[in-house]
Amino acid sequence: QVQVVESGGGLVQPGGSLRLSCAASGGIFSRNHVGWYRQAPGKERELVARISSYGTVNYADSVKGRFTISRDNAKNTVYLQLNSLKPEDTAVYYCNQVPFRIDSWGQGTQVTVSS
Repeated sequence: QVQVVESGGGLVQPGGSLRLSCAASGGIFSRNHVGWYRQAPGKERELVARISSYGTVNYADSVKGRFTISRDNAKNTVYLQLNSLKPEDTAVYYCNQVPFRIDSWGQGTQVTVSS
């Protein structure tokens, strides 16, 4: 199974920025599509960004133009740059393969956007 560690979350004001990191064991992220998911209280876990093994990216409409996903295969790490943050971005953010694997969720990292 894949072991992942998400980091980089925190408390920021609206309009602020954060950079999230997802470090994975082995070379799985270099061989598979990888996504960032988020889950807010009372809501379903949703995919917000994905990146393929060859670098193509896709974003949910709610974050397009504000978030940027990237990957560093040498470090087996995937990043999510969050800019122009809004209160509705508040959630726990997770990384996983796309489609996700049940046994590959990490603990997630909390992003809170509040004034």
